[in-house]
Amino acid sequence: MWRKSIVFAVLFLSIALMYACSKNEAEIKPEEKNISFIIPSNFPAPAYNFEENKLTNAGFELGKKLFYDARLSADKSVSCGSCHQQFAAFANLDHKVSHGVNNCQGKRNAPPLFNLAWQKAFFWDGGVKNLETSPLNAITDACEMGTDIQTIITFLKGTAPYPEMFKQAFGSTEINSQLVLKSFTQFMGILVSGNSKYDKVMRKESGVSFTAEEQTGYTLFKAKCTSCHAEPFFTDFSYRSNGLDLVSTDEGRSHITGLQSDFGTFRVPSLRNIEYTGPYMHDGRFYSLDEVLEHYNSGVQAAQNLDPSLKNGIQLNSSERAQIKAFLKTLTDNEFIKNTLYSEL
Repeated sequence: MWRKSIVFAVLFLSIALMYACSKNEAEIKPEEKNISFIIPSNFPAPAYNFEENKLTNAGFELGKKLFYDARLSADKSVSCGSCHQQFAAFANLDHKVSHGVNNCQGKRNAPPLFNLAWQKAFFWDGGVKNLETSPLNAITDACEMGTDIQTIITFLKGTAPYPEMFKQAFGSTEINSQLVLKSFTQFMGILVSGNSKYDKVMRKESGVSFTAEEQTGYTLFKAKCTSCHAEPFFTDFSYRSNGLDLVSTDEGRSHITGLQSDFGTFRVPSLRNIEYTGPYMHDGRFYSLDEVLEHYNSGVQAAQNLDPSLKNGIQLNSSERAQIKAFLKTLTDNEFIKNTLYSEL
């Protein structure tokens, strides 16, 4: 009898231990992966670094929450994420121009947000020279968020969980403009798009290669387009007149420089993720890549400061257009667009 009791006791102890172990294992959470700024191997060194804005999980999460919080706008209807949607590579899908508070429509197309750490100037006219201060434009513009940084700071100080989030990110519950802007930058700065099919081909990753049509399109692109859309960012970050009929009163870069020679010039946009960032041009006038290619084929308008490379347009027959478009689609970075790390929820 005592032997049976011992057997049952050992069996009960074994089961209890197994249950305890399984319970403990269930409670053990995997170590949280640290947020990091990853430079693709086919990219050069960035213009911005995080030496004076130490990148942390808490800082990134705070920046993301600020980015998606519509309560920061004057009528609590618009967030940064309203005009910069992840599924459109952080552009504003199907909207010609940005839509702000009180349903106000801006005059320019909302550009996509990625690879910002490599830019030295921002917006279509290059009016801001620092990534950290770039959110101020959207915050203060009457047709965007329509508010001011001090109003936002007051809101954040009195709204949970922001004081605690600032404490976790920066070691203090103090909230000031510098920390707000550094938080935004910790989110926006690591929005790196560098894992498209093009990138994988350039890095000679195993099993990845262009189709014949994509390769022909790439050859055409290098011959006809790279004077402005230079690799690997597919922009040279310059400001040029590309022969648009300037039907609006938008002065372009001359609004910043005061130079007549800059009238109607705008920053050359990146073509990365162009499959999803339409409509195109500074005013969103073209809704398809076919319209864009037709502009360069037959629609370039003469102008005193027209970019010399467009003097005769860019002639492409129907086959060449199809090949160019096939190549441009290799610039789509689906991993970036679908990365839940950057998502609101």
